[in-house]
Amino acid sequence: MLIKFIFRPHSLHPTILSLPPRFFPKPLILSLFSTTTAAVASVSSTLDHQQTLPYGPSLRKGHNPSPNFPLSHPHPSSEQENESNLFNEDSFTRVFDLAALRVPSERCFLLENRLRGHLLNWPRIRNIARVPGDEIDDDLKDLFINPSNSNNSDVSDSDNDPLVALNRRIYGKAEGDGEPLSPVLYRDKLARTFNSKGFVRFRNLAKISRPKKVKKKKEDGKKEEGGKKGGIGRNEMAVVEVVEEEIEGDVSRLLGAEFKGKRWQGPTRLLLLDETYADKGIDDMPEAIKAVLKEYGGDTKDSAFELVKCKLTLFYSYWQMNEVLEAMLPNGMIVPSSFETVGHIAHLNLREEHLPYKKIVAKVVLDKNKPKIQTVVNKTDVIHNDYRTMQLEILAGNHSLVTSVVENGLRFHVDLATVYWNSRLSTERQRLLNYFMHDDVVCDVFAGVGPIALAAAKKVKHVYANDLNPYAVDYLERNSVLNKLERKIEIFNMDGRRFIDTIFASQKTRPVTQVVMNLPNDAAEFLDAFRGIFRKHHKDRGYTLPRIHVYGFSKAQDPEFDFHERIRIALSEVAFDVEMRKVRLVAPGKWMLCASFILPECVAYSKTVSIL
Repeated sequence: MLIKFIFRPHSLHPTILSLPPRFFPKPLILSLFSTTTAAVASVSSTLDHQQTLPYGPSLRKGHNPSPNFPLSHPHPSSEQENESNLFNEDSFTRVFDLAALRVPSERCFLLENRLRGHLLNWPRIRNIARVPGDEIDDDLKDLFINPSNSNNSDVSDSDNDPLVALNRRIYGKAEGDGEPLSPVLYRDKLARTFNSKGFVRFRNLAKISRPKKVKKKKEDGKKEEGGKKGGIGRNEMAVVEVVEEEIEGDVSRLLGAEFKGKRWQGPTRLLLLDETYADKGIDDMPEAIKAVLKEYGGDTKDSAFELVKCKLTLFYSYWQMNEVLEAMLPNGMIVPSSFETVGHIAHLNLREEHLPYKKIVAKVVLDKNKPKIQTVVNKTDVIHNDYRTMQLEILAGNHSLVTSVVENGLRFHVDLATVYWNSRLSTERQRLLNYFMHDDVVCDVFAGVGPIALAAAKKVKHVYANDLNPYAVDYLERNSVLNKLERKIEIFNMDGRRFIDTIFASQKTRPVTQVVMNLPNDAAEFLDAFRGIFRKHHKDRGYTLPRIHVYGFSKAQDPEFDFHERIRIALSEVAFDVEMRKVRLVAPGKWMLCASFILPECVAYSKTVSIL
């Protein structure tokens, strides 16, 4: 079936001129479901501009069916608190004119593989679309006999009539044909077998064929959500509308010569063709598509293979976060593309140029990451307090900063308002755990809520964990009980130097073999606490010297040399081996490093001690 288009002088979009008659006077709405990523975003209104755009869906292509909601850059307003009025989601709706091949459902997957290079192949859009209205249950397919396959002279006309078999099923006469009764008819038959007293004894008969309550709730929910835009659910990103001709004038055109002998062929599907074929007829199609039409359809008028015109509508839920932000933010502004996730919280680090649009950015981040993300925050100031807590501003979602994080098989409760957490260090923490052995005793000087201490407690013999922040210590105790590790960990709330001196000086503590100092801003300055830590012990007794893992920041041109120099100055020792590793680049020119080394013997037994 070929559909012709013309262009109006005042519009850039094709309008239907003429279509062959169809059964349905109204458009058919098809739902599409899909799952991955897409291209770039901004607004355009000229056809020449559209032709120069790259392949694929874009906010620059198509047209918005709601002219009352144009897509424009919002005015920056940091005082705007109503998130629902930041922008209208309908302005991101885009309609694209496409061509599709309507084929029988049983052949659609075979043809999809055969024509894949000529199909739409857009991200998150399936090439196959369903056609509601011609679907049928598998159990009823055999009841509808195709007249082209029923020319056997041995079969009587009455047996060929599909209504005969259908009536047998309806009135419960299918048993003689060897076909089982439907659940409804089976229940009705059993109910007639018993009298009223007997039926009470068999109350389970009333449950036969009754729809499940869960399914009924889902169906009701879909109807409520789909009340707008012809049944588009909240989670649906796109729909396809088959374009039908609006019949004008004589209604007899519906039953003209073209319809003679044509009847329903069974359930069908739509294979969405490449966007470049939208305005082409059958003669202009590639040879592969022509061959399919000729092979399966031929010239017969009752063929189920036909070329149809349709409209693909993409909604706000289809476009990804970077595409929406690129359309909303001023031209040339860098689009925020990443954020840190802590449980249900998205942690942004917005630049100064983004601050006037922070509410818009937060709403888009929240919309595009639901339900995983429920709160969006932005760091308003650098960390400069002893507890390393961040100054956060809640931009969107609920106002709870207490969340739950799962890492290395452990669950941690975290309150970002009072404690420090960095999910980006999970890989580094896992690497550090590989150093630990089953017989180790670990000392975590700056434990926080316990991401290293508790993970180590699952593997090593014992753990001593400390933190200066009383809120972090409180959550560390909760997390140890939550993960059932409270028997393998001892928790302290002290200054770092005092904690080191207490653990190594006490006769009751076990010999420490691994020390973790994960406080990059100041940890190197605490290394002087290890000078003379074994001064009261004799070297001949063979005490095990601990291996120390210390973290630090460096902005030097040679960060490894700079951090090594700071470690040697803190320990007052020059000649010892240090394993240095760059962890990550935390800012332009600023590296986070990890230095691992065995505490030098001359430092451990030095008579010069640090001043607490």
